Amino acid sequence: MTLAARWRYYRRILPAYLGAGRSQLTFWHETPEINSQATNMQFGPYYMLFREKADYAGPHDASGIPMLDYRGAIGLQYNPIAIAQWGLANCNILCATHNESRRQKTLKAANWLAGNLEQNPRGLWVWNHHFDWEYRDTLKAPWYSGLAQGQGVSLLLRAYAEARDEGYLKAADQAFIALTMPVADGGVLFEDADNNLWIEEYLVNPPTHILNGFIWALWGVFDFWLARGDANARRIFDGGVETLLNNLARYDTGYWSLYEQSGPGLQMLASPFYHRLHIVQLRVMATLTGNRRFAEFADRWDDYSQRRANQGRALVRKSIFKLLHY
Repeated sequence: MTLAARWRYYRRILPAYLGAGRSQLTFWHETPEINSQATNMQFGPYYMLFREKADYAGPHDASGIPMLDYRGAIGLQYNPIAIAQWGLANCNILCATHNESRRQKTLKAANWLAGNLEQNPRGLWVWNHHFDWEYRDTLKAPWYSGLAQGQGVSLLLRAYAEARDEGYLKAADQAFIALTMPVADGGVLFEDADNNLWIEEYLVNPPTHILNGFIWALWGVFDFWLARGDANARRIFDGGVETLLNNLARYDTGYWSLYEQSGPGLQMLASPFYHRLHIVQLRVMATLTGNRRFAEFADRWDDYSQRRANQGRALVRKSIFKLLHY
């Protein structure tokens, strides 16, 4: 990251973490929770509750779509991942209560997603982020993400199940294609030298295999298989599960989880929020797959988080990484 980009990053991030008022972190940093009503074979409630996101109190546009305030030069922006999660949060409440207001919010989010698919340079339909984002090398707008594709598909399929509007199904089918295509061909899939199949949250070279984004995107693939009976979706999901089982140990430092695979040198540890998220995601993966190894890693990482010395050590390492790389 250049000095100018680093200065822009700190001008944005410090007020978000230390300043008063709401920022994008108000939306992201809720308490991760499993949705006990979701199962591995019944399509409906989403696998996490997103309880606090359902009633997000931050900025909305005139149509009621949530927007995130990134502060600094980025400012107020639509984020397709946040809109999908807001919709999924309201869908969960809808499934439990059949409340009309929750139904309208669920469909409002789905309408935004269906209306904002854009073709990338390779002709695939994606949800673009229309702002630059600092991640190692700055991601230049417009950029797209495997995480957005997966969670957008998850919401659109649920909106179709609720409203039977073919437009939602068409948009889900279009968005899913990027989840089947390699990064080099405009998609979000990456196959490494060991034949591990990854879905990349940020499309950078070399890829960094962000753990939370990979798992969330996999749930979108699983949903597509469950809703559409698509054999390719099942193949990609099974391949992603195998990749996780082969590589979870690489995310385990012996005292905390890693956010990503940073390559040689200093590794990027998960923040306390993302460490808790990893634990919840692994418990969901144990439910979806029936594989106890996911639950074993979740138990181990949960044990790490109960030890104050581990918390302090992780915070120091995370801070050093941020200072050196951002």
